[in-house]
Amino acid sequence: MPLFRNAVFYRTIARLVDLPSDSLSEVAFAGRSNCGKSSAINALADHTRLAFVSKTPGRTQNLNYFRVAEGRYLVDLPGYGFAKAPAEIRAQWGRLLAPYLRERPALRGLVLIMDSRHPLTVLDRQLLDWFAPTGKPIHVLLSKADKLSHEQRLLTLRRVTSQLGEIGSQCSAQLFSSLRKSGLPEAENVLGDWLGLTGVAPDEGSSPVTPAESPEACRASPDGPSRRR
Repeated sequence: MPLFRNAVFYRTIARLVDLPSDSLSEVAFAGRSNCGKSSAINALADHTRLAFVSKTPGRTQNLNYFRVAEGRYLVDLPGYGFAKAPAEIRAQWGRLLAPYLRERPALRGLVLIMDSRHPLTVLDRQLLDWFAPTGKPIHVLLSKADKLSHEQRLLTLRRVTSQLGEIGSQCSAQLFSSLRKSGLPEAENVLGDWLGLTGVAPDEGSSPVTPAESPEACRASPDGPSRRR
């Protein structure tokens, strides 16, 4: 059974003062418009409508909390990179997101969703460079991997892993497809460990993720996370 199948919508947060006080651990999901963030959350939860898949980029402006266990949450962050968003909305995102990502004690790690066909955009790099100094782990899901050929998937994962290694050892990456449900066990292992749910992981045979350390230290697997030699 998927590790997050029991996830339920908990609350939409528009102000930091309203963040759950009972939270023990949280995993935040970030990504650009149309990167497949909501679809990835839905796939992990084995649910078609847990996270709303909007056709309007930037529509979600708040933090959406999904409870997966007592005191443990998945947090869907507002999308970023919306140049057409009104200035007051961009300012609201800054007031909410910046202190949340930098100062939230319960935040255990950041899942960054990138379209595998267009990874590491300028905005992706800006978020990585901004968040990395917190020292908290970053796991990249290269979404829509089913759109690439086998060779393209391998090349993309190698390139992304190499560049993440230059940012820091707390970064890791894997290929992911919500449509094909590929990469789910590997992602569950990472998130389950961050949330303290590792003991109930459904697939004991999945390979653990090892952080990228340098371009030379990593090798790529076609559907799972990158690992050191």
